[in-house]
Amino acid sequence: MARTSRVSQRIGSITESATLAVDAKAKALKAAGRPVIGFGAGEPDFPTPDYIVQAAIEAAKDPKSHRYSPAGGQPALKAALVTKTARDSGYIVEPNQVLVTNGGKQALYNAFAALLDPGDEVLLPAPYWTTYPESIRLAGGEPVIVMTDESTGFRASVEALEAATTPRTKALVFVSPSNPTGAVYSPAEVEAIGQWAVERGIWVITDEIYEHLVYGDTEFSSMPTLVPELANTCIVVNGVAKTYAMTGWRVGWMLGPQDIVKAATNLQSHATSNVANVSQAAALAAVSGDMQCVTEMRTAFDRRRRQIVKMLNDIPGVDCPTPEGAFYAYPSVKGLLGTEIKGRTPTNTTELAEIILEEAEVAVVPGEAFGTPGYLRLSYALSDADLVEGVSRIAKLVD
Repeated sequence: MARTSRVSQRIGSITESATLAVDAKAKALKAAGRPVIGFGAGEPDFPTPDYIVQAAIEAAKDPKSHRYSPAGGQPALKAALVTKTARDSGYIVEPNQVLVTNGGKQALYNAFAALLDPGDEVLLPAPYWTTYPESIRLAGGEPVIVMTDESTGFRASVEALEAATTPRTKALVFVSPSNPTGAVYSPAEVEAIGQWAVERGIWVITDEIYEHLVYGDTEFSSMPTLVPELANTCIVVNGVAKTYAMTGWRVGWMLGPQDIVKAATNLQSHATSNVANVSQAAALAAVSGDMQCVTEMRTAFDRRRRQIVKMLNDIPGVDCPTPEGAFYAYPSVKGLLGTEIKGRTPTNTTELAEIILEEAEVAVVPGEAFGTPGYLRLSYALSDADLVEGVSRIAKLVD
């Protein structure tokens, strides 16, 4: 039978990144002259700190940067990541356990590709970041969704994970702080899940890219630090994008057992070769430098966090828990569904997000993108003025 599509089934089954799609639409509307305010992208509004940019400028002038470098990352950066990891999370690794990647997304894909065989199941708590299930499927695995909601603080329990486990379960995706909810697991919860994974022989892929963005008395915990016996079946994914306002520089990394990292490095050597040398120089300056810039950004995010939660909760039909980390609010808007707004009656949050964009010129991401209809994700990584104006427009629209 002739194929009906020119695109392979594997690639044709991938859905577009909803967050990037919303951001692209918002930017296109702004370029067309419309005063759109975007809460869509998880992208700090701050410029990359000057000392990082300066390191990149110097690297660009150095002829060594104009040539290929090791596919797994420059030795100086890998050594710095070893030091940075010990400093920030207490997790001790060696340089041969580090792979520098083109952003956190490539680190995730490399990890899944090196670990999964066709049919392997991966436990994925929802709400989840849109890229996780697609990367799992691309690697031949099958995501198994473990639902959470406000009643559990958007955190999955050991009991819920156990109930979803089958003989085909190979791994768990663990994220704290969370995108899209901002939920942060307590040290006790992190340790309990890590111990369960060890006892069950289940791998853990833990995404720590928001490790520095926690607020108040909330504490970040790294699972392989709290559960050292997990180290041989754990992969840590991280990057400079969120902490240092470097989303466009495309530098991430994965840490893990030497055999898995070597296999992932072999994959990367054929897929992309080395990360751009100038970006690696910038990342080296970032992870080795003073953390004052991070503290200043976190202070601004904390202020915006409290502001957006208050304003959202003042809107009838909206219920917004207070996020403990990252830079996202994830309010329930179920009270707005089925009500008339500008002559239209949304039945789901995809329709509601379309109405908000078209009528209020505010871009938000519907919960369907994260596996949980009935919610909206709003990034508060934008200016204070835009935040207030944007939420005010939504309030006025649905009033």
